[in-house]
Parts: sequence; C-alpha cells; structure tokens
Amino acid sequence: MHRTQTLLILSLTLAASFTASPAAPLVKFSGESALAYTGKVVAFGPRPVGSDGHVRTQQFITAQLKAVGCRAVEELAWTAQTPVGAKPMKNILARIGAGKPTARPVVITGHYDTKLMPGTTFLGANDGGSSTGLLLELARVLCAVPPANDVWLVWLDGEEATRQMWAGEDNLYGSRWLSKKWAADGTAKRIKALINVDMIGDRDLNILGDLNSSNQLRELFFQSARELDYGRYLTGGQGAIEDDHIPFAQAGIPALDIIDFDYGPGNSYWHTDRDTLDKLGARSFQVVGDSLLRMLNKLGGM
Repeated sequence: MHRTQTLLILSLTLAASFTASPAAPLVKFSGESALAYTGKVVAFGPRPVGSDGHVRTQQFITAQLKAVGCRAVEELAWTAQTPVGAKPMKNILARIGAGKPTARPVVITGHYDTKLMPGTTFLGANDGGSSTGLLLELARVLCAVPPANDVWLVWLDGEEATRQMWAGEDNLYGSRWLSKKWAADGTAKRIKALINVDMIGDRDLNILGDLNSSNQLRELFFQSARELDYGRYLTGGQGAIEDDHIPFAQAGIPALDIIDFDYGPGNSYWHTDRDTLDKLGARSFQVVGDSLLRMLNKLGGM
C-alpha cells in the first residue's frame, strides 16, 4: 500500500471560495472522540475484506451514522474480482447538506479495511482505523447542524491489496469502483474537491506533502493548518503517494491525500502487528479534524 510512483496530474482550477473567511463550526470537533471511535473499530480485530471484523465494522459505521442523525446514508455494494477470487465489498456514503441538484459537494474519504497479513494479528489502528474514526467524528459534527453547502463522507472498502505485493489493480478497489460510477453518471463533474485521509492518527504526527495531489488543495490544507498554529505537524517532507485519491483525480476531480507516511522509526509500524491503538494520539486527530473543518470553510463547504 502507498508505494510511491510518478504520476502526472493536471493542474486543476478551483472555485474562488478558497479565499472565503473561515467561520467556527457550530459543534466542536473532538480528537478524543475520534480516537474513541477508532478504538471501537480496532476492537473488532483485523478487518480484511470478507472477515468478521470487516462486516462488524460496516455495521458499526452505519449504526453510528444513524445515531448522530445522518439521514442520507447509502451502502454501495458490489462484488470485486481480485487475484484471490470474487470478494463482496461495500462503500458507505453519507450525504450531508441541502442536497440541491446544482450543489457542488466537497467529498472526504478514507478506507476502513485492513490488509490480510497471514500469521500476524494486524489490527490497523492507524492504517484503516484512524481514517474510519476521523470520518465518524466529522459525521457527528456535521450531521448535528448540516452545512449550508453539501459535504459527502465516504468510508471506502478494499484499499488494501489482496496479495502481499501492491501491484497493478490489486488495490484501491473501492475508490476505483466509485470513481468509475461517478464518471459515468456525471457526478464527477459536480464535485468541487475530494480529500482523502489515511494514517492520520500517529501520536508523532508528520503530515506529508503529496505530489500526486492537487497543488491548490494541498496548499489550502497546509495554509489552514498553519492558521491554527499546527505548522509543526506538517513536517513529513514531500513524496508521490499512491492512495485512494488517485482514481478520483484520474476522473477529473481535484483531489488531495492527507497522510503521515512516517509511522514509527523508519515507518517500521506500517503493516505490522505494532500498528496498535497505543501508538495513536487524540491530539493528532484534533489537528487533522480542525484543519479539515477550516479548509471546508474556505471551500464553501460549511
């Protein structure tokens, strides 16, 4: 997962609402709450596609969305053809806002599955867990008082490869499926921006500047973080990351990946049994959540 590669992504022009004055959300984002959601997901155990933990996570996400008042929730199910056979997968989409036909939503995505690691209890607290927890906390905030402009939250399935090596199209199943669907039905043309979050719960947060992301969106996120005095968390350097934002960018949607790809000394916790809840911190969730909400204000999504 997340191997680097060189991709050419065309420069994309975004709305002038980038310069809109930010306003405080009516319900405060809580890093502690996002971490707690993540802990409940991790408690289900490993979550490779088709496992008991995978199904329980799907049920938990939809139950929590109902509990916090998110009404427009869709379970987008399909069967993916993988190198290890046909696998049932499901993206979960929560549409928040007025839902006008002319609306240009901002989409925030993150995956909830974990990689199948035979012989290892891979809990994916950061890799799959943190994105799930962050999106659930965003749902709690946004569904309490729906924003004036549409925000869609998507829990993506099948980000991980089914084999040990990340190669070809054995990865990004949920994002590839959904980007193709949105390209075919015209939705892709309506989306103002898509922001993907991945591995953002690391207690020692060092967000990377992804070179495969929209330059404008990347700078807008970094600007938003710095305005909140979070600049010290933007220290992950630069690199070209292959993640769930790529299929959407290829479909013409301005896309950004927010990721800390420096997890443990020399990234040594990634895809190991050391990716556990004790490595995460509420402060890291707070930094990303606050910065995202400020960015949404600038995009006209609040």
